Amino acid sequence: MKVVMIHGQNHKGSTYHVGRMLADQIAEESEITEFFLPRDLNHHCLGCYACIEEETKCPFYKEKKVIADAMDNADILVFTTPNYCMAPSGPMKAFIDLFFQYWMPHRPRKSMFSKKAVVISTTAGTGAGKAISPIKRTLAYWGVPYIKTYGIAVQASNWYDVADKKKAKIEHDMTALAKKVKKAKTGKPSLYIRFMFHMMATVRKKNPDYAPSETLHWKSEGLLDNAKPWKKA
Repeated sequence: MKVVMIHGQNHKGSTYHVGRMLADQIAEESEITEFFLPRDLNHHCLGCYACIEEETKCPFYKEKKVIADAMDNADILVFTTPNYCMAPSGPMKAFIDLFFQYWMPHRPRKSMFSKKAVVISTTAGTGAGKAISPIKRTLAYWGVPYIKTYGIAVQASNWYDVADKKKAKIEHDMTALAKKVKKAKTGKPSLYIRFMFHMMATVRKKNPDYAPSETLHWKSEGLLDNAKPWKKA
């Protein structure tokens, strides 16, 4: 079972350790691929819309493609970010922006409709849920049908200062979550995302000249066929 991890910071802090604890219980070392932000994608979206016309025209396409290909080939995506001011880290937000073409109204990837994903955040006090929310929303708009989240206050500024009792709880939680994720069927996306998909597909079919490069993408991905992408065997 292949796992791709997207870490919202370069250093291996509390959030990293929690995420890695989960990944290690899901897959073998050789099946885990990790990307660290901003190390592996140190850019911000320029708002040039080049990716809407053609993904390869993004000025950062070469670096993005490495991550995109890994995500396409993964079974499970794990996103980790600490709470930064009641939000994901800046590099994680930049990542979300750089992949906005994956959103349902633009260039959704058929592969995303068969993924499982987990979003993890830690915080010293409060705010883990606020950091998780934008990533979870993004994954839903990518079409990911199975998304689990885990946020926890560790009452420490680094992993080594986290109390042993708290670490034991996290380990217990990750063991339970790993079992749940491994056994789970991806199933259908949420009702809202299914509605969004069908609405956008209808727009593409009835108005093929609307954003023609995007419509061509939908056709090439097989998203305008009658088969539902989340029913992929």
